[in-house]
Amino acid sequence: MSRTAAARTRRPALSARLSALTSRLAAVHWSVPVLAVFLVGRIVSTGILLLAAARQGPSPWSGAAPGYGTFINYWDSGWYERIFREGYPTELPRDGEGAVSHNQWAFYPLFPGLVRLLDAGTGLGWGILAPVVTVAAAAGVALVVYRLFRLRTDHRTALAGVAVVSFAPVAVILQVPYAESLHLLLLASSLHLVARGRHYAAMPVVVLMCLARPAGVPFAIMVGILFLSALWRSRRAGEDPAARRQVVSLFLLGLVSSLAAVAWPGIAWAVTGQADAYVATETAWRGEPLAPFVPWFETPAALLGPGAAALVVAALLIGLVALFLTPAVRSMGLVLGAWCAGYLLYLAAFWDPQSSTWRILTPLFPLALAVATIRRGRLLWVLLPASVVLQFLWVDWLWGWTPTGPDGDYPP
Repeated sequence: MSRTAAARTRRPALSARLSALTSRLAAVHWSVPVLAVFLVGRIVSTGILLLAAARQGPSPWSGAAPGYGTFINYWDSGWYERIFREGYPTELPRDGEGAVSHNQWAFYPLFPGLVRLLDAGTGLGWGILAPVVTVAAAAGVALVVYRLFRLRTDHRTALAGVAVVSFAPVAVILQVPYAESLHLLLLASSLHLVARGRHYAAMPVVVLMCLARPAGVPFAIMVGILFLSALWRSRRAGEDPAARRQVVSLFLLGLVSSLAAVAWPGIAWAVTGQADAYVATETAWRGEPLAPFVPWFETPAALLGPGAAALVVAALLIGLVALFLTPAVRSMGLVLGAWCAGYLLYLAAFWDPQSSTWRILTPLFPLALAVATIRRGRLLWVLLPASVVLQFLWVDWLWGWTPTGPDGDYPP
């Protein structure tokens, strides 16, 4: 048989094999590639943490070059561990001038409470259970975020969005003992339920979310936007019972979100007997009373002067408006767009711009979907390597501790 004839006989066999391989890949459950992307992201973050730990000098938590388990327990992880072991104080600690000082009430109870519950059943302790809970919740985040993105786009783009989240510049927060992973899991689950119109099912998830991180206010803002939109559509639809039911369910979800938003401050009041126990504790880290919106002008004004600060604030506002008008962001849909808008408004009102701002921006993860749609995801070939570099810089400069004055380093 000639070589040409042999090649012709091999072609059908090769085509059959390729077809079989394609069928097998198509049969793979969607969770497999999602978890694979997540796993690669965690391997990269682990390598970055190990490298930064090897460069770490003596710190308030350990000596030089600490092990991985010690290094990931820096900063607020220590506060969560303290809650795990001691709970919350019934009397607020105060400094020499009588002002409330740093204490556990600034940190929400769901994450340390869950670890404590698991410890009661296993006895494995904080050092093992806290990172396990964090990573397990983060894996859940990847899965739920994928399902959330699939409501708006195809498999490839949704998977690219998961990659943006898994390799983000602050992605190491998905594996250190902070409440972020658990909060993001509950937030993504709530958004998924709301996007599917399952408002009643979202209510208990929202309550739990508000016991993980202070997300009730921006979530209530989002629901308010959705409520007004549904009310407008209901009036245009006339006597449509389905439209009316949606208006009612959104109203009730907004009520639950609002009540859940004040639940933790109310619990702090009930336990300590001080009405502003939570706010006073939060502002202890600021060193000044809460002043909505003002810090976003005062901080750049202190660095650049009032005139330049006004220009910076104006540029930020114009940039945000332009961002929400882009086709990529508009393609996220009303639910995700309303959440991002509500969360940014919440930060503008109550957040003091500082070094921790980058971590606080993680709930804006829906924007990863917008990024994944730009140029059909080709931007990721540049974005993901850049994110890994920024991730190392974030860990090395912010998570790693270096003395920078009488108060120590800036927190991540």
